[in-house]
Amino acid sequence: MGALGTMPGLARAAAGDPVVTAPGGRYRGVSENGLSVFRGIRYGQDTRTRRFRAPLAPEPRREVQNATEFAASCPQASNHYARQSEDCLFLNIWTPGADARANRPVMLYIHGGAYSSGSVIDPLNYGDRLAAHGDAVVVTVNHRLNALGYCYLARLDPRFSDSGNVGQLDLILALKWVRENIAAFGGDPNRVLVFGQSGGGAKIATMMGMPAAKGLFQRAATMSGQQVTASGPLNASERTRAYLDAVGVGEGDLSPLLSMPVEKLMDGLGAVDPVLGGHVYFGPVLDMKWLTRHPFWPDANPQSNAMPMILGNTHDETRAFISPHGEKVRGLTWDNLPKRIAPELRIDILPEWVVAQYRERFPQMSPTELFYAATTAGRSWRGQVIEADARAEADTPTWVYQLNFPSPVEPERGAPHTLDIPLVFGTLGAPNSITGTGAEAQRVSRQMMDAFLACARTGDPNHSGLDHWARYTVPDRETMIFDANSRLEDDPRRWQRELFARVPYIQPGT
Repeated sequence: MGALGTMPGLARAAAGDPVVTAPGGRYRGVSENGLSVFRGIRYGQDTRTRRFRAPLAPEPRREVQNATEFAASCPQASNHYARQSEDCLFLNIWTPGADARANRPVMLYIHGGAYSSGSVIDPLNYGDRLAAHGDAVVVTVNHRLNALGYCYLARLDPRFSDSGNVGQLDLILALKWVRENIAAFGGDPNRVLVFGQSGGGAKIATMMGMPAAKGLFQRAATMSGQQVTASGPLNASERTRAYLDAVGVGEGDLSPLLSMPVEKLMDGLGAVDPVLGGHVYFGPVLDMKWLTRHPFWPDANPQSNAMPMILGNTHDETRAFISPHGEKVRGLTWDNLPKRIAPELRIDILPEWVVAQYRERFPQMSPTELFYAATTAGRSWRGQVIEADARAEADTPTWVYQLNFPSPVEPERGAPHTLDIPLVFGTLGAPNSITGTGAEAQRVSRQMMDAFLACARTGDPNHSGLDHWARYTVPDRETMIFDANSRLEDDPRRWQRELFARVPYIQPGT
């Protein structure tokens, strides 16, 4: 074989397919629309034999590995993804060219779905448009979720000392793979932006405080995803007991968990959460081994304060997961509003007082409009404010956005949770996107794509297609409003922020 074929990072034609030689192995992808695409690259060993334990890097392989199809998603209660398997530690890469000399910025995406569901095989987060638009390398990652990734067994059995955070350890292993191999795919391992929506953003906020993740990424962006505090070990233990009861396993002998069909493990996710109610919650645990302090309490973790970070939320977060057509909203009146809004605020505050305050401040609001405004501000937005304020107090490079652009496809949802995913990825026409593909959506998408790309490239989201985006400071709280006419505003929704700041914030699940 000639020198060109063995030079790391250079693709060569093999029946028209790109083949990349990297330190971790040789990978055959596919050529699509001017990009080299690699789907289903293994970054960790099969976890079926390592349930509730830290992941291991793959064994070296000499043969060319096919990376032409998405691998299975992590098992979860939903059957939305047809292929599910505990063997799910795989990542996907879109690159304009696998040349080690290219040094392109790297954007690694972590999916949402809290810590229990989701997958990056969803077309909304395909990386082709983002990679092509910004001359960047886009990576998407699957990892262990729910009980498989976050069931805290350490206090019951020393064999499982990592169990409360193995989903996080999967992501850290993926980032180590990127550090060692991404140059061969044209990426710069010293310019890695980790970005994620909802649970993906929360996972990033958590990693920013994990010593094992230090140095593996240089920028971060969270989209409607915050993690101010992690699950405490005592609450996590109570959840574990509820889960063990549901799957019929006693605390004294956890061995049946290792051989139990994964389907039964998923059935156990329906156990009642002893802390929150509803289905049992699993998430990162303050285990004092991998996570030794809360991510953003009592302050922003100094480990990541020098890291440039974008934090964003949407204007109407709760219109995504509290359906405008559902029982909680249908038939809302001023009389029944306090009762219905109380459990959705997720904080201990007098609902009648909240409703009265909103009605006095915004007399034009209907009961439905008030319901969504208050639940978004009191439940979904506060964690982002706390994180941004903490970083501002530490004088960090932080930029904050609020997505106001309303869906033209489902106008009753306004600008809901998840709307920024297709705007940042450029996947406006993908299934389940509600952005529409009109001129305004395309303009907002270009502005958001270019901001994230600029942050990946230089550590600053400013670009020529957007008015100057000032850093977030206190008390000004500069915020970029992404809309049909994007603009910078100081402290938007100040009145709502101050109203809910009267009561302590408790991260749901902790």
